[in-house]
Amino acid sequence: MPSSDEYKRQIMQDLAKGDKESAGDAIPNDASENYENFDDFAQRSSREERRQLFGKSFHPDHIPSSQMEPELQKAIAQIKPNERDDVAKEFLNHFKKRGLGDRDLEKQLGLSTHHASRMNADDVSKLAAFGYHNHPDIFQDVLADQPALVKFMSNPLVGAAFGAIAAKWLGGHK
Repeated sequence: MPSSDEYKRQIMQDLAKGDKESAGDAIPNDASENYENFDDFAQRSSREERRQLFGKSFHPDHIPSSQMEPELQKAIAQIKPNERDDVAKEFLNHFKKRGLGDRDLEKQLGLSTHHASRMNADDVSKLAAFGYHNHPDIFQDVLADQPALVKFMSNPLVGAAFGAIAAKWLGGHK
């Protein structure tokens, strides 16, 4: 596994060269030419397209938790309260399917409540970080279902990964 700096350097080199293949084939070429911006992509892309795309970019092997956690906290603090509730519900539902009850998570993660609708940004950040560390597949599923969260991430490494994705689906627009 390459170090974070090596990975970041490679992403930046790929972007500098205009490498549109960094995102792989997560989005079919015919669809990639039709998205105007991230909001358009988030609204019109399929859940599976988003899942594949985010799965390649947002994984602990690519972005260390030490860089992802502050981004999650900042992003979750910026999304609308109803979207934050939706993110919390998604995480709790996925964790429940794995046998992790909401009350157990409340104790284990030090949440202020086990009710998704009453969780504050810090609680949802803890759920997201737990998912990112321990269940990256759940984390990626939630991002695919709640792409608004990605919009507020800005860390250069996250931005570089997302830039490679953007190059793939905006590649035809000049």
